[in-house]
Amino acid sequence: MAGKVFFSVTMSLDGFIAPGPPERLMGQRWMELQQWVFPLRFFRENLKLGEGGEEGRDNDIARETFERTGASIMGKRMFDAGEKMWPEEAPFHTPVHVVTHTERAPWERPGGTTFHFVNDGVETALAAAREAAGDRDVRIAGGGATILEYLNAGLVDEFSITLSPVLLGSGIRLFDGVDASRVALEPIRSESSARVTHLTYAVRRR
Repeated sequence: MAGKVFFSVTMSLDGFIAPGPPERLMGQRWMELQQWVFPLRFFRENLKLGEGGEEGRDNDIARETFERTGASIMGKRMFDAGEKMWPEEAPFHTPVHVVTHTERAPWERPGGTTFHFVNDGVETALAAAREAAGDRDVRIAGGGATILEYLNAGLVDEFSITLSPVLLGSGIRLFDGVDASRVALEPIRSESSARVTHLTYAVRRR
């Protein structure tokens, strides 16, 4: 049985998932947005930052998101930014399908991550990711434009937003351009921690 297609992002209270273009990632504002994840034991383990770290529900959610993912999909801009910043052992540890117009041979990294470059659209990338994921889920990793393309195409089953208590004022809005006439949401759960609030929704067609 095929798994779900989902995305999971951190969002500021004013609706931004990044402070600006990819070249501004890893800056101070992005670090503020993502502050909840850095102390977590799972984050430290996954990036091989050493032992220790916080446990609790935030840590459980980060680990559960990773463990349910059998393959990921991302856009070319996210890949270009990540290629410069990810450690040699990229943090996905699964196949990653990059939606791009650029032809490139698969790029294999230590630790189980292989990037596959798909040149003929989001549906082809999804079909390849589903096959790679088996009965696990496919995660649309980003960026915002790629997530929105899958959402508007009716290809997303579920998504989670981690609301971070930060106001960015400008940047990349997750739902800018969403086709609200086609997308209906069903709340699944809401969980709060000392740092953030996790919201999960099923996606239904109107």
